[in-house]
Amino acid sequence: MARAAIAAGLLLLAFTAAAETESNEPGWAQLTESQRQVLAPLAQEWDILRPWQRERMLDIARDYSKMTPEQQQRVQRRLTHWSRMTPYERENARKKYQAYQNLSPEKKAELRKKWQEYQRLPESKREALRRENPEIGTDLEDLD
Repeated sequence: MARAAIAAGLLLLAFTAAAETESNEPGWAQLTESQRQVLAPLAQEWDILRPWQRERMLDIARDYSKMTPEQQQRVQRRLTHWSRMTPYERENARKKYQAYQNLSPEKKAELRKKWQEYQRLPESKREALRRENPEIGTDLEDLD
């Protein structure tokens, strides 16, 4: 009898916690029209995003109208690119970003310089470099 009461209490606690979590995390249908417009590339997966991911995306949508047209285009490219990535690719991107964040300011500056040099190369040279180094990947092209 006591075990049943404990189990029922735990179950009730779990349902309450789940209900609170859901109320803080709007589903796609609960987003405003402007939020849905900005976050449209994520529409298919919105309801399965983790709470922290939804929060970050809502922050982007909130600030979107304050961005320049170039920044808005960049956000749209990145959201579209992200939505097309597999979970494996996303996890690798997160790891690479974290590794970059842990670099010294000097190393970051060096990498930015190399990236800018790469960006200035003609497309034919960039393509040759990608063929020579397939492990580097081409996903950075869309991220400028």
